[in-house]
Amino acid sequence: MSLNNTQYNAIFRKYDARQLKNQHIVSERIQYVYNEIPRVREIDDTIASISVEQAKKLLDNDSSASEELKTQIQKLTAEKVELMRSHGYPEDYFSPPYTCPDCKDTGYIGREKCHCFKQAEIDFVYTQSNIKRILKKENFQNFSYEYYSETEVNPSTGLTSLATAQQAVKNCKDFIEHFNADNMPFQNILLCGDTGTGKTFLSNCIAKELLDQGYSVIYLTCFELLEILESNTFSKDPVDSEKYQNIFDCDLLIIDDLGAELSNSFTNSQLFLCLNERILRQHSTIISTNLGLNQLAETYSERIFSRIASNYKMIQLFGYDIRIQKKLKR
Repeated sequence: MSLNNTQYNAIFRKYDARQLKNQHIVSERIQYVYNEIPRVREIDDTIASISVEQAKKLLDNDSSASEELKTQIQKLTAEKVELMRSHGYPEDYFSPPYTCPDCKDTGYIGREKCHCFKQAEIDFVYTQSNIKRILKKENFQNFSYEYYSETEVNPSTGLTSLATAQQAVKNCKDFIEHFNADNMPFQNILLCGDTGTGKTFLSNCIAKELLDQGYSVIYLTCFELLEILESNTFSKDPVDSEKYQNIFDCDLLIIDDLGAELSNSFTNSQLFLCLNERILRQHSTIISTNLGLNQLAETYSERIFSRIASNYKMIQLFGYDIRIQKKLKR
């Protein structure tokens, strides 16, 4: 993604802030341990002194200096590790608590952008900070079955609302487990069901898991998606072009609330282009909708319905509106 200098600088400032924060944390930890275990400070000072002395010997072509340095430092380091362990400190206590251990909060691995930097670009362009806040609440750890009935049965499947939700969660976790696996074909999901049955919550659960694994995820309502597709058609703005291209390049695209937008021949053609291109690129997509298959067939073109019917795993939820249940419970 080609952001301008101002945008890149804004992202890099966040990385600089992380590194400064990490340095401050490590400095505080070192000082605390030095005060509690003075011998650790003595060991660190000795290692620094020995390193300087041995460096001078190496400059004087003393070939034994390297091995001598290595032996002394290993002995002192082992003593330090044992001291800290005996006082309850982990071996890596002086290591920075990186947000991204892969790039050590630099944004790059070698000359390549780290996955965290790529997601930072996406977050910047699509302003998805609100989604990040939502994912702190809407994840599998906070998912509850208490609002799904054990007695209400779906006549089309014979399963209760609770059993349907349990099967849906299992399918979503299978999707995550096999996401981007070399020995598995790529998958797409169609989450369908009435309003308030947990479709968006489940898609957010998947987003959270994949973001944590380093995959790039874009979350858009269908209306927002079509706005981007339309803007790219009629605008020359490079930001619009970046948004458009990322829709096809990201690892996972989540299209929420399909069917709530105004549908016409133009939007249908743009939606087909998006879904078809991602299928061709073997990039996964999740669609959530309140529409059933019959309604999808009536609302959208035959080509769109064909792509969804033949390339998406349908995960259905049903039951009473969870939002209303929560309000009544309060």
